[in-house]
Amino acid sequence: MERLLTVDEAAPYLGAKSARFPRRLIAERRIRFVRVGRHVRIPESAIREFVAAGTVEPVRRGRVA
Repeated sequence: MERLLTVDEAAPYLGAKSARFPRRLIAERRIRFVRVGRHVRIPESAIREFVAAGTVEPVRRGRVA
């Protein structure tokens, strides 16, 4: 079974100082999450997917002669 992180535990993985950013992602349904009763947990894979989806690769330019 995959590890489920609390909102506070997920914040550093997202580069956030507080739980405010991950909570906003959850409220806006921009990241997958799991409800365990009244608690909210974020799977580690959801964080990896979120970061990968937002990753922008650099543009490789050809040589200028």
